[in-house]
Amino acid sequence: MIDVYTWPTPNGHKVHIMLEETGLPYTVHPVNIRSGEQFDPAFLAISPNNKIPAIVDHEGPEGKSYQLMESGAILLYLAGKTGKLMPASVKEKYDVLQWLMFQMASVGPMMGQANHFGSNAAPERIEYAINRYRNEVRRLHGVMEHQLSTAKWIAGSSYSIADIAIFPWLRASERNGIDWKEFPRLKAWFDRIADRAAVQRGLNVLSQQVTPAGQYDPKAREVLFGAAQYQRRS
Repeated sequence: MIDVYTWPTPNGHKVHIMLEETGLPYTVHPVNIRSGEQFDPAFLAISPNNKIPAIVDHEGPEGKSYQLMESGAILLYLAGKTGKLMPASVKEKYDVLQWLMFQMASVGPMMGQANHFGSNAAPERIEYAINRYRNEVRRLHGVMEHQLSTAKWIAGSSYSIADIAIFPWLRASERNGIDWKEFPRLKAWFDRIADRAAVQRGLNVLSQQVTPAGQYDPKAREVLFGAAQYQRRS
């Protein structure tokens, strides 16, 4: 059994989807990041960076309990545990890994910043920041559109953890100024993933807790983006 400590964000959805795709049994432990539960000492003992998701696999390596933070690392771990959604050949494995890194280094951070500056998470409307991050989001969509001109899935011929990593972030594409008509291959890829039963189940995890776009209250803004994030912990 795997305990997953999570919240319905794109990074949380990655792991929910992966667990559903692999069929591993899991128990959900909500960590309400709007109210500050990510700073609870019990959670910090599992995820020292105070970020969701994190897991505890009670049947980990050598049959021992094993805890892990960071969504990309969790995807890799679960792929290794199950032998699913990661190709066996060296070339195809690294094809997947480079696109997983692309998500973690580019898609996630840039779309996260675009979301932040384009919503009331940043009440001041800073045009420079909005334009900068939305332009970069559009550029990244172009990179993926080009990649899909020669591949069915983002890393090649097979659905993989790279697709799972990227997909949840693109659910906010239109909110970040993307016109899907400009990216028909990427939209077709997105729709194929969205139609998967396991993906739909993964997106349903804690779905009642989703924060509508632009609806962060002042307390949640302070918890998520204020001084609490930067307090040094001994």
